[in-house]
Amino acid sequence: MSTIRAIIPAEADGWRLDRALAAALPDHSRERLKKLIASGQVTDDNGKAVRDVKASATPGAAYNLVIPEAEPMAAAAQDIPLAVAYEDEHLIVVDKPAGLVVHPAAGNPDGTLVNALLHHCAGSLSGIGGVSRPGIVHRIDKDTSGLIVAAKTDKAHEGLARQFAAHSIDRVYKAIASGIVMQSEGTVETHLARSSQNRQKMAVVDAPRGKRAVTHFRRIEALNEATLVECRLETGRTHQVRVHMAHLGHALVGDPVYGRPRKAHRKLLDTLGFHRQALHAARLGFTHPVTRKTIALESDLPGDIQELYRVLSV
Repeated sequence: MSTIRAIIPAEADGWRLDRALAAALPDHSRERLKKLIASGQVTDDNGKAVRDVKASATPGAAYNLVIPEAEPMAAAAQDIPLAVAYEDEHLIVVDKPAGLVVHPAAGNPDGTLVNALLHHCAGSLSGIGGVSRPGIVHRIDKDTSGLIVAAKTDKAHEGLARQFAAHSIDRVYKAIASGIVMQSEGTVETHLARSSQNRQKMAVVDAPRGKRAVTHFRRIEALNEATLVECRLETGRTHQVRVHMAHLGHALVGDPVYGRPRKAHRKLLDTLGFHRQALHAARLGFTHPVTRKTIALESDLPGDIQELYRVLSV
């Protein structure tokens, strides 16, 4: 636990207290400062706790902040190889292989991307919310491959989270869908929620239930009773691409949850040992939350999807 002192700068006259403190302490995220204020960890020079984040700030006013030590995460650091697409002192982008779970959970207590990041980032982890852990801002399914970003600092975590919430992140997937997609391009807009029949699945539901989900798709190439497509996410809901393509009648090849193999594909999938959805997070673009530079990254299709594509092209 440590105590730091903050002096409200002149330009923060009349600002909300949380915003003014963030200006005075640029190394601390506004979200973390809000939590400190609400928990009584911020006091004025008279030693009185200030709990109103909306209180109007006065230039030159001094506050003392008690910063608790970040609680250690239960997950252990593990030396799991990572394919790093981009990294600096603020964030890291990993090209995740299929089969790697993002976050520890029941059934997957270790061997996850978080365990790998705890080892790789050693001591430089986002502690947003007061927990020492890698800043997982978004997730991709265990059996989906491709690009995923994690924050090393609170400021990066908060900035990335804002961009995801505003749907300004450029997220493009490549997939092999079953059947021939006739439209050259189109948009699927639905509401998604947990299936009432199977809580492990997501389902298209009628509004206002669920959350709005929008996927823009483009046909790249027709294959043997399949189609190589590109899907750009406007929103980022759980299983969104998989559910939306199935909703169109073109479940992803190999998807064990939302589709069943076509007769023409069954033997092929067994021969290749391909038993996951043919889905890859191929492009990730965002504004760097600290430097403000544009980050635009691309990832080639992994070997198993390339082989599936090659055989379906014959």
